[in-house]
Amino acid sequence: MTAEATTAPALGIYLHVPFCARRCGYCAFVTYAPGELTAEQTHRRWADAAIAELAVADRELGPDRPPLTSVFLGGGTPTAVVPGLLAEVLDEVRRRFDVADDLEVSVEANPDGLADGQLDRLAEMGVTRASFGMQSAVPRVLDLLDRTHDPDAVPRAVAAARAAGIASVSLDLIHGTPGETAADWERTLDAALALAPDHLSAYALGIEPGTKLAARVRSGSLPEPSPDEAADRYEALSARAEAAGLHWYEVSNWARTADDRCRHNLLYWRDDDWWGLGPGAHSHVGDRRWWNHAGLDEWGAAAWAGRVPAAGSEVLDPSQRSMERVMLGIRLAEGLPLDVVPVPGAVAALVDDGLVDVVGDRLVLTQAGRLLADTVVRAVTIP
Repeated sequence: MTAEATTAPALGIYLHVPFCARRCGYCAFVTYAPGELTAEQTHRRWADAAIAELAVADRELGPDRPPLTSVFLGGGTPTAVVPGLLAEVLDEVRRRFDVADDLEVSVEANPDGLADGQLDRLAEMGVTRASFGMQSAVPRVLDLLDRTHDPDAVPRAVAAARAAGIASVSLDLIHGTPGETAADWERTLDAALALAPDHLSAYALGIEPGTKLAARVRSGSLPEPSPDEAADRYEALSARAEAAGLHWYEVSNWARTADDRCRHNLLYWRDDDWWGLGPGAHSHVGDRRWWNHAGLDEWGAAAWAGRVPAAGSEVLDPSQRSMERVMLGIRLAEGLPLDVVPVPGAVAALVDDGLVDVVGDRLVLTQAGRLLADTVVRAVTIP
């Protein structure tokens, strides 16, 4: 597979680290708990295969690619891998690719399980942004989500990241867990905002097929998450975040300053390019996207053989690209250029309904529209 030349202004690398101490009941990502790995499927072999895939990416992207603006270490749990192995992969990234002077390097981490000095080592490796999976401040909710940390671990992790000199600290929250009350959510917001994070992400819990949580909902032992409650939680979050100086820049994300916005995730929403390294990782370059083998062995064998380790791929036609630009771009506070809206005649009705505003030459979601973003997308894309 040869990546097509692209004039996209930004290029990033996503590095999928698929290891976790325990699989969370709601997670549908490609992850492996210790008991699911063979003796040969080690962190060392994962790092070696990631380095091999970097060589493939270097060749396929070609010499005319732009400098990298971001590297995102996601998972799984990147901090489950010792810093030395992560450093080897990041060193190889910098050896093979030109990088922007202000390269953003993000790492996802659980609040617990961090070794003494681990965040200091990550900062020395060039990590500029840490995103902690707080999810909730209520032990009962954390237990239902199969999270391993105690709420008290979150302030300790945030303090350690700041002491290490990591420039931007983000907290990830989940709302709408079955049985979560409005008081539970307020308790979580109190705890999160008391830490004065630079960035906040919050997502309504989705019940993903094949997960343990989905099985419990299907059996009736847990109720389906309520869309009305999810909307209430979102409105409470939005008001509290704005009052605390965190401003929305994407439907589910708030940042203290423009520099605290996640530059890597902006690649996705602005239809830019990224190469996804690792098992199950997805890539998008020009009109082509592909997804890697989920199995560690299949992914690694292809990378070591010098092949793009794709399990599947597709080339998007102009209509699909247009739809995706609208679907992703409308989520941003910066809005969507009106000249890319396929059904401009729908805009007036959406304004009348209070779902969008027209700001200059851009279409911007109102708060009500942020709750109904899918409805807005359908209105402006389907005649």
